[in-house]
Amino acid sequence: MTVVLSPLKESISDFLQPAYYSKIVVLVDNNTRKYCYPVLKSLLPKHLLITVEAGEQHKNLTTCEKIWQEMTRAQLDRHALMINLGGGVIGDMGGFCAATYKRGIDFIQIPTTLLSQVDASVGGKLGIDFQGFKNHLGVFTQPKNVFIDASFLQTLPYVEMRSGFAEIVKHCLIADANKWEEIRKKDFETQNWPDLITHSVEIKKKVVVQDPTEKGLRKILNFGHTIGHAVETYFLSKPPKQRLLHGEAIAAGMVMETYIAYRKKMVDLQTLEQVEEFIFSVFGKVAVTNADLPTIIALAQQDKKNRGGELRFSLLDNLGSCAYDMKVTDAEIRQAAAYYVG
Repeated sequence: MTVVLSPLKESISDFLQPAYYSKIVVLVDNNTRKYCYPVLKSLLPKHLLITVEAGEQHKNLTTCEKIWQEMTRAQLDRHALMINLGGGVIGDMGGFCAATYKRGIDFIQIPTTLLSQVDASVGGKLGIDFQGFKNHLGVFTQPKNVFIDASFLQTLPYVEMRSGFAEIVKHCLIADANKWEEIRKKDFETQNWPDLITHSVEIKKKVVVQDPTEKGLRKILNFGHTIGHAVETYFLSKPPKQRLLHGEAIAAGMVMETYIAYRKKMVDLQTLEQVEEFIFSVFGKVAVTNADLPTIIALAQQDKKNRGGELRFSLLDNLGSCAYDMKVTDAEIRQAAAYYVG
């Protein structure tokens, strides 16, 4: 897998020229078809365009079936190429469909959101949600290439940029204390996005190269995600206006999981307060109540990192350092959530 950070017109043409693909299919959602596809369309030869509904609620088998049907109707063979143009949902689902169609065809990721540029598009983790459980079905398959064009960020609303920033914060907390110090002293609006995108991609690539299928070290990338995914999934059942973006839920998860680390004496009170203060200043507080906690804990019990009925977390053991496979009890999650609720 190669990650290319440059304007799309300078990178994708070079990739397609020497390669031979029988057909090309482009997957977009309603938003990227309108705002991003026009940039890509002029750079490609003749191709099939598949459009799906935008949003996490559509990242499921029903949508995959539609994608596979259109690929089959177009008689795509195993020498076809899929191009996923979109955020994390398109990258996850498009990659999953490509990796399973006729036992796998090549695909490339063109992430268009900050979240997908700094995290979701890199690493070959692909999947869809199933019966209310996030990323419950999936595979590990690396894309042929990832093309990151920062100009797409100009199409994003504030809340989408902020959502992606959560993964940047995570990368700093688990792997680079100096960068954490740098970002926490700046307002969200004054962050250096090109620098932070490059920084996050390098951290994730370094981890993924050492552990491509998440047997060990790669688990540190899940910091904030065990509770965060549970919170995100819980709010998916709410009316659309109450649903959370991925980064908003992960921000809440990082505060709660840092509290668990504090209670386990893995980090000190100053670290907890530092993380909490910065995350609340950027993301605010998710409207979780005590009545929500039993369902959120039950969802956390379905997390893929769990083993033999035991909940396994990735927790900070210092700023810029993270431990994985840490056993956490239901009571500890409940205490952390209660701390967060206040």
